[in-house]
Amino acid sequence: MSNIKLASRVTSIRISPSVAAAQKVRDLQAQGRKILNLTVGEPDFDTPQLIKDAAIRAMEAGETKYTPVNGTVELRKAIQHDFKSRLNIDCELNEICVGGGAKQVLFVALMATVEDGDEVIIPTPYWVSYPDMVIANGGTPVIVRCGEETRFKLTPEALEAAITPRTKWVILNSPSNPTGAAYTADELRALGAVLLKYPHVLVMCDEIYDRIWFADFDACSILGVVPELKAQALVVNGVSKSYAMTGWRIGYAAGPLDLINAINKLQSQMSSCPSSVSQAAAAFALTSDQEAVADAVAVYRQRRDRAHALINAIPGLSCLLPDGAFYLYPSCAGLIGKTTPDGRVIENDLDFSLYLLEAAGVASVHGGAYGLEPYFRISTATSMEIIEEACAAIATACAALA
Repeated sequence: MSNIKLASRVTSIRISPSVAAAQKVRDLQAQGRKILNLTVGEPDFDTPQLIKDAAIRAMEAGETKYTPVNGTVELRKAIQHDFKSRLNIDCELNEICVGGGAKQVLFVALMATVEDGDEVIIPTPYWVSYPDMVIANGGTPVIVRCGEETRFKLTPEALEAAITPRTKWVILNSPSNPTGAAYTADELRALGAVLLKYPHVLVMCDEIYDRIWFADFDACSILGVVPELKAQALVVNGVSKSYAMTGWRIGYAAGPLDLINAINKLQSQMSSCPSSVSQAAAAFALTSDQEAVADAVAVYRQRRDRAHALINAIPGLSCLLPDGAFYLYPSCAGLIGKTTPDGRVIENDLDFSLYLLEAAGVASVHGGAYGLEPYFRISTATSMEIIEEACAAIATACAALA
């Protein structure tokens, strides 16, 4: 047995529930079980060939060395232009940082700012990693319930009620993982009005899904809507989801210069810089024709619409229509208390998700992992054939409950 004593920052956090769910699927598949996997949090599309070609050109041109810690000038110019042209966000090149995925940028931003006991407001349902990122950096997650009555979105009243002198951040994820809910400009303007009253509170805007957009209002960011928040807002994005570049590991952010400098200082001691080749590919992705993104979004919309219709046709389940991303977050409240064919009672959404896995061969992630029950998350980043087969299996399993 090892004598290594692990630090509390490790022992106090969980393995990501979505990662654990994906591993459970792989384990069952290795045993020969057919599993319809609706846990996937990455595009099923391949990276567009033009982007791969840009990476090849970069390698052939010798762009295989260390880059500046905060990313190449070429990539930061592409990010700067994208933020301004799409979201009306003004930032200087030195107000942009580039990291090994948006997840790293989020974590390092918390590391740069959160002291023991600082509070971070996290609307729930939340992406599974937010609370553990806060805990790992000594902070205290302050969970604010945002139910279906607000379409899973934080209201100005709930935000203001949660703010204390210890509040360091509020996290806004739009479109959301797991719900797909996105904020309108008016909703962001109202939240911004609250934040301006509390200059000690920073807002972390996780907008990694903001090109996978279905809503009848335009994608927007709180900093573009309320530019007066420039000293308080960090806008985080990346190429993973929109361009099917999850493995390339490029994320980025724009924010106040002192915060960006702190993030860069920490990264200089962690990884020096992101991959040079991935940066070249990301710069091309942001500045080239966006046809591949539009084509993917059209497919995601068809899948969303089909899955939404099929799920809502199942007695006991109900689901709001997502504004973006590639997830649905159905309620299974109508099935809590039901009994399975082998006599077990469905007491919560974890029981329900495990029942779907065992009885229907459908893998999902239970709502408790996202801080709001009784729900479960399914991903539409898979084929229409799998979505339809999985929904049919879910319907059969639900009908078998008594």
